[in-house]
Amino acid sequence: MPRIQDLVITASAPLVWGSSYIVTTQFLPNLDPLTVSVLRALPAGLILLALVRQFPEGIWIVKMFVLGALNFAIFWTLLFFAAYRLPGGVAAIMGALQPFVVIFASRLLLGSPIKTLSLVSVAAGVAGVGLLVLTPQASLDLWGVVAGIAGSTSMALGTVLSRKWQPPVSALTFTSWQLTAGGLLLLPVVPFAPTDWSTITGTNVVGLAYLGLIGAALTYIIWLRGIRIIQPSAASILGLLSPLSATLLGWVILNETLNVVQGIGMTVVLASVFVGQYALRSNT
Repeated sequence: MPRIQDLVITASAPLVWGSSYIVTTQFLPNLDPLTVSVLRALPAGLILLALVRQFPEGIWIVKMFVLGALNFAIFWTLLFFAAYRLPGGVAAIMGALQPFVVIFASRLLLGSPIKTLSLVSVAAGVAGVGLLVLTPQASLDLWGVVAGIAGSTSMALGTVLSRKWQPPVSALTFTSWQLTAGGLLLLPVVPFAPTDWSTITGTNVVGLAYLGLIGAALTYIIWLRGIRIIQPSAASILGLLSPLSATLLGWVILNETLNVVQGIGMTVVLASVFVGQYALRSNT
């Protein structure tokens, strides 16, 4: 399959992740983030596991729990902590730093070359996300910033290790293992979460089904396939499309306003993604 098609398919994952904010606020306002994380990961993982009927063996069990922790348990926990401590725009900036970590981790763990143009494109992408989501009222919280950076680092390492640790199975099976492991690792936090499960409604179930089956299971199958085919660094730069998608969906669905600065931000993000893929084209 030509590279452009692989890029488009892989890009669909972060574009769908951009819908998570709307789904969470509109369908899950009565649920706390950790409960949402558990109900997003574990049921989806178990459903996929029931479909593939294949379990990891030996060292792969340990590796799947490591990947499940990095890509889901640790990442989602720190992401939601940062979201509580930081304005949404600042939290998005922390997430946009992820490609930097992926580029350097790919050099360390995979031997991939670091190209100056790719670093410039990521820096431009971070600036574009800033123009897109930051407001003059945005403020910093030390622990929120630490959690945001640590969360981005967690998924970045999970992205690179998902390339390095490639089991001889399909992306569907690989996803089922990681989601199940991540969900099991999150399960112990459920007793400490403030959500009263008796308040869960049909609307909540619809939102959780979307986040689990579409926003986690389907998109991570696509994402892990992309990591294998187009390399972690190229895939991670596509992640900059997530805040762009979230902003556009807020405009279309929630009637949020868009201004000139945000328009410039969108243009910069799209340009950075294009330039980043151009810079990394010979790595694949």
